[in-house]
Amino acid sequence: MASHPVKRLIRQRINEIFNDYDRGERPALRRADALFPPDSVAWRVNGDIVTMMIGGVSGLLLQMLHPAVLAGVWDHSDFRADMHGRLRRTAKFIAVTTYDHATAGQAAIDKVRSIHDKLSGETADGVPYRVSDPALLAWVHVTEITSFLDAWVRYGQPGMSAADQDAYVDEMARIGLALGADPVPRDRASAEALIQSMRPQLKADARTREVAALVMRQKVGGLAEDFAAGLIMQAGADLLPDWAREMHGLASASPLAKGGARAMQRTLDWVYTGSPNRRVWPDDVKVWPDTR
Repeated sequence: MASHPVKRLIRQRINEIFNDYDRGERPALRRADALFPPDSVAWRVNGDIVTMMIGGVSGLLLQMLHPAVLAGVWDHSDFRADMHGRLRRTAKFIAVTTYDHATAGQAAIDKVRSIHDKLSGETADGVPYRVSDPALLAWVHVTEITSFLDAWVRYGQPGMSAADQDAYVDEMARIGLALGADPVPRDRASAEALIQSMRPQLKADARTREVAALVMRQKVGGLAEDFAAGLIMQAGADLLPDWAREMHGLASASPLAKGGARAMQRTLDWVYTGSPNRRVWPDDVKVWPDTR
């Protein structure tokens, strides 16, 4: 049976936003032998586009408050010309490591590690850093997973149990450890404690504001897409802890923006319900299928 035409058109446009079709990229196929099983909490949380984008924005804003993370972005990223590409690559990494064959997930992890091992420099204050520093990777990991989780709880599943939240942190520890992070929290309380322990090292300066402004001004293309992106950026900033939002000088999102983000999450959940994106594909399907 043909899929709902409106759903299909929206999915097609979103697939194009998150995948560089000119380079042969396609959505990740969900596999039963992924690094995480289909009944994992990671599959539930990481599969929601709206909450993952909101969490991704919030996590990036939080991460860059660490001077070494900011320096790594500043020194080794083309963020000024291609912030959208950077965000898209992060989304692709999460999709592949969560849903694709375990071998594909491990290959993605190995690729990131090999890149990290080559990168180093100095912060704006002249402090040496290595991108592969386990403590620095732990900061990136914990801010990312707690931001994804916070976005899911706020906009996807407000009644999510504490046990499931702990399970998500514990499951995602597999990725943090594989990337070389240390320490890696195994429950929500430990994750929050790690973030609090890092606060004395955080700062915001002109570089921070420049990168944050580029994040917040992201354009995707098309009025509808840019309007949706604006809601996601506002919701992502609003998701930050109060102290982090104050460091960035960002305002809380209006009730209208938060309501719009919630409506968008529900709409896209409807769009993807029963879709090829959420199907668990057999091993003989090797490439993204023609789903027309």
